[in-house]
Formats: sequence, C-alpha cells, structure tokens
Amino acid sequence: MAGYRRPLVRTIVERLNEPPERLIAVFGPRQSGKTTAVRQALDEIQHGWRMVAMEPGGADGTSDSARPFDSDPVEASQARLPSAPRDLQWLVDVWDQCRDRALSSSQGYVLVLDEIQELPDWSAAIKGLWDADRLTGCPLHVVILGSAPLQMQTGLNESLMGRFEPLVSPHWSFTEMASAFGITLDEYVFYGGYPGAMRDMSVHEDWHRYVRSGLVVPTIERDVVSMTSIRKPALMRRLFEVGARYSGQILSYTKMLGQLQDAGNTTTLTGYLQLLSQVGLLTGLDKHVNRAVSAKASTPKLNVINTGLMSMVSGYRFDEARADRSFWGRLVESAVGAHLINTMPSSGNLKYWRDRRGQTVVEVDFVVQRGPRLLGIEVKTGPTRESLSGLEEFQNRFDARTLVVGEGGVPLDEFLSVPASEWVEDS
Repeated sequence: MAGYRRPLVRTIVERLNEPPERLIAVFGPRQSGKTTAVRQALDEIQHGWRMVAMEPGGADGTSDSARPFDSDPVEASQARLPSAPRDLQWLVDVWDQCRDRALSSSQGYVLVLDEIQELPDWSAAIKGLWDADRLTGCPLHVVILGSAPLQMQTGLNESLMGRFEPLVSPHWSFTEMASAFGITLDEYVFYGGYPGAMRDMSVHEDWHRYVRSGLVVPTIERDVVSMTSIRKPALMRRLFEVGARYSGQILSYTKMLGQLQDAGNTTTLTGYLQLLSQVGLLTGLDKHVNRAVSAKASTPKLNVINTGLMSMVSGYRFDEARADRSFWGRLVESAVGAHLINTMPSSGNLKYWRDRRGQTVVEVDFVVQRGPRLLGIEVKTGPTRESLSGLEEFQNRFDARTLVVGEGGVPLDEFLSVPASEWVEDS
C-alpha cells in the first residue's frame, strides 16, 4: 500500500490550498482510511500543520517526519500539553496556538482534530472558534474527522450547518484495493474493501477476528448503541448478523422477526436497519414503484455495504465460498450492490424491482435512478442461457435502459471499476 493515494487525498489538498472558507469534515465508516488520507494530504502541502487526537494518549503534535516548514521541535513539544485533560479549555488552548501560527505564517496553518467525537459538546465549541476566525480573517484551516459517523453527522448538522464541507471516505473499491494491495477480483468479492484487514488475509481466523472485533463490534457498540436511543441492543446485533447472512435477498420484516426470535415490531426493525446503513454496515433497498408512498412500505432487499461483512458472518473460508455456487452468486450480487451504494451520486437512488407477469414473478436485481434516468441491472454468475425475462419486462414497463453484469454482459471487474454515476449517465 506504500505510496497509494485515494482520490480523496487530492480533494483535501485542493481545499487546503484555497482560502479557509469552510471547515473540512472527513467522515465515513470505520477503517476506511480517513486519517491516512489526511496525513497524506498534509505531506503534499506547504503549510505548517498540527494533528491532535481527542483521545488521551492519542497521536498528538506534528508529524514525526521533519520538514522545514513544520513547527520547531522544541516549540511543538511544549505545545503538546501531554497531561492536559481533553476538554473544551484544552481545545481552546490548542486552537489559540494554531491560530497564532497561522497569523504569523505567509502560507497559513492547518489544525487537524482527529476522533473529534470523543470531546463533549465539540460542535458548539468549534462553531464559536470558527466564527471568531471568520470575523478576523484568520488563515487557519481546520480539518475534523472521527470514527463515529452518527455522532459526527449529528454534531455537524446541529451546530455547524453551512460552515463545513463534507468529504466522504467510503469503503474501498475494487480498483483501489487491487492497485494498493494487488488482490484479485475473487479475493475482493470475498474479503471486501477493508484495507486494514489485508495483512491478516492469509490467516482466515486472524482476518475473521479483525473484521468482527475490530470493525463490527465497535461500530455497533460505540457508534450506534452508545450514541442513540436503542431499546433493544441485542436485537440490533442479531439484525446485523441475520441481515448480512441474507444479503442479496428480499426478506420481509415479518420474516426477519421470525429469524430474530424477538417480539419486536417492524417499525423498530426499520429504524435499526437505517442506523446500520448510516454506519456503513448493512442496508435495505426499497422496491421501485411508481408511487413513492408504496415504496416506503415495501419489503426490503438486504445488502451489506462491504462484502467482507457477509463473508465474516457466513463462516465460509475463501475456497469454500467459491465452491458453493449459490453462496458465491449472492456474494457477487452483494458486491455489485455494495459498489453501487458506495459510489452512488447524492442525487441518485438505488432500489430493486419485483412484480408479476401473469403467474410468473419477474424481478431486477438493482434499479438506479437519477432524475428521469432509469437503469435496470441484472447480475449473472451462471450460464448465459439464464432467462432475462425480468430485465425485459422492466424495460418494457418503464421505458428504461438495462444492463447485464457478469456472464453474457459487462465483465464484473469492468463494472466494479466504474462508479455508479457513470453507468447511469451512459444509460
């Protein structure tokens, strides 16, 4: 991975080379490379900078790599305040230090606040500090990032609305993983887009432990259960397990409750599934219909947002998964769905379609919609002789463009190398 830079890095560099009109907020699921991207961007600019972590004992101070425009080592050491508690006064003190550096520099200065969600009332405090700098024209850039998407979004939307630019760090694509780590298409389908898990890929138990204990558990326990009003945390955990296991399938909320063996209600499950989607784990796609009201009540099609999650809960090893044609087919379909979710433009929607033609059930795996543009996508992992009646019916009913991914259509590696926005624009 040495030297590999995601497109996000270039975007951050561009923003830091512009006047600081808005805060830069980098957020996304855990282990998607947010901190790494910011550090790489800092290496490419001519500003002085300081990165601090909200967690005590975290990475405080400037980079270990000495550069002529970095802080003086002695001054930086004095500024670290190693014994100071991470509270609002600590934040003010750090901000004041960086503000002075920005005002005395001809190129400005950058303050990076990592794991910002660990600081109570962080958004209100940053609002006051940022607004004060705008009044004086202080050339201090501020980048905030954290590993708790729900709390990050809540803080930004409550106090900092209009004052920040959101830069999303999504799960890694096939192109990125192949370029950075040299993994094959099948390895990407199974292991998904978790760069931090690549070092454990050769030992399945180590990889499985990393994904479960290092990603899933903290995401649910710290980012969801502890940050929101969850009446049934055990139900939330089981919903993820069942949802990931059934990824690529249409499953009613009633059947989910049966699988979960819980006396909850469908409204609770709907809310929990939305939370799991917001933190980058699992989502439920709505059915495409002509009436929006009907879509809200539709049976969801489950899809993991990173196929490593589906592989983790399945219990399969890599070779076992490839040998099970049924499971591998659903895994490939989930990889297509995850790619569409992670690269969908903000103005687009991803759904599925299912209906009847006489006595026959017809369906389309994915429906991408942006304004008047409508694209139906069918994923094929079996022989090309398989029927495409669902795709044909969908095309006739909605006057839509269609696309086959896999056998007899666009090769899977080619499809996964192009963002959803380009497929829908080409349709």
